[in-house]
Amino acid sequence: MRITNYAALVILVLSCACAGQVREAEQQPSSELNAVFLKQDLNVDEWVERFEKEGREIYDKRAEITALMSLQPGMEVADIGAGTGLFSPLLSAAVGPEGTVFAVDIAPNFLTRIDSFGLENVETVLCDEHQTGLAAASVDVAFVCDTYHHFSFPTDTLASLHAAIKPGGHLLVVDFYRIEGESSEWIMNHVRAGEDVFTGEIVAAGFRLIARRDLLEQNYILDFERVD
Repeated sequence: MRITNYAALVILVLSCACAGQVREAEQQPSSELNAVFLKQDLNVDEWVERFEKEGREIYDKRAEITALMSLQPGMEVADIGAGTGLFSPLLSAAVGPEGTVFAVDIAPNFLTRIDSFGLENVETVLCDEHQTGLAAASVDVAFVCDTYHHFSFPTDTLASLHAAIKPGGHLLVVDFYRIEGESSEWIMNHVRAGEDVFTGEIVAAGFRLIARRDLLEQNYILDFERVD
């Protein structure tokens, strides 16, 4: 089932320390970040081959990454930037028939693929570049895997995420290390900022960093808790 009616957006103001980085991010036009995913003729099979292949550590470690969320039967979890649905079956199994998985993405073609899985506890949600499309206080855990750097308007998206996560709920973020002189040219050009900047933005939006998970080599994993 696809949800398209959006919850009201809660506006939060970032701290001065992160304001410059956020303004820079918001000036990035969507054509640079997400236009390829918005194309009506998006070839999903090409992205399945890219995302779901052995040797990509997110794919190879998908079970271990899922386990880090400590999901329990009956929970509600949102996969923000669900993409081809790599994590949808794992999340579905983790929360069980009494739980709900919200597979959120900006690309309708990706959501069509996830719908085709026929997972009864998975609901696809078409989002936009400003908000997630999730109802207020609707999820226990939000999962953002290799997607945060695609947030064109992080202030807005983080505000929407903060509103959607229940008080005391968690936000797990997986993203690329971006280190000058160490990271590849592709990462330096594609990912707008590094771990410290992203962490600062998320903390300023109303989250507390509670753990850093050392599981991957190319990506860091940060566990945040929603605070008021």
